Amino acid sequence: MVPQSLHGRTALVTGSVQGIGLAIACKLAGAGARIAVHGLASEEQAAEAVAGVLAAGAPEARFFPGELRSAEAIATLVDACENWGPLDILVNNAGIQRVASLETVTREIWDSIIAINLTAPFETMRRALPNMARRGYGRVVNIASAHGLVASVDKAPYVASKFGLVGLSRVAALEYAAAGSRETGGVTVNCICPGFTETPIIEPQIAARSALLNGASREDSIRSLLSEKQPTGRLSQVEEIAEMVLFLTGRTAHNMTGTALPIDGGWTAH
Repeated sequence: MVPQSLHGRTALVTGSVQGIGLAIACKLAGAGARIAVHGLASEEQAAEAVAGVLAAGAPEARFFPGELRSAEAIATLVDACENWGPLDILVNNAGIQRVASLETVTREIWDSIIAINLTAPFETMRRALPNMARRGYGRVVNIASAHGLVASVDKAPYVASKFGLVGLSRVAALEYAAAGSRETGGVTVNCICPGFTETPIIEPQIAARSALLNGASREDSIRSLLSEKQPTGRLSQVEEIAEMVLFLTGRTAHNMTGTALPIDGGWTAH
């Protein structure tokens, strides 16, 4: 990929104190963007994440707290970033998952997953996109999932939230498709749909598979888990997701909008 210059741009990456979010924040920082780090974290964790983003190359980085289950807190978060920014790039990365059958999953779990994975991006996008359109440049990248394209058992709330996120992103892409120009960069909204990726979110599934295999090793459990879904048999790395986000922020991607890009080892090719 051609290196992108994001000097003068400001990016908010939700859930960026660890995992995919932190990798994305560092990748955008390396291209020169100012980074609004976000998450639920202790002062020590927040400071460590900010330090990592600065070390990656960000001219400025600041931690912005915010509970994504609250519309008021999200409004405060986006307004604070706009005042610090203005906000040019929004990456909705924060997400949660629980594994339970449709029969046993609780309404509390459903509400929590939908709130974080779908309603929070709705709230951030509807506040950030109008300002992006007025400035003629904006990038929204929503971290969906292969489960935004195909379903799996025991993941009803998660699959529903990610299918919803892909649909929401496509609507937003259409509504803002004519904003800006090739010269300004335009406004785009895209989803990245990772398959199994080396993050803490898959650890419960690895543990469950290990138990099913009578205490198999982590490596054998991962191999078994991926054999059902991901034909390459390889986990993706968080840096690989971050590289795609960086590409989508560039002007060369001005005509890529409304897409749902799988990074899933062939999972959704079935």
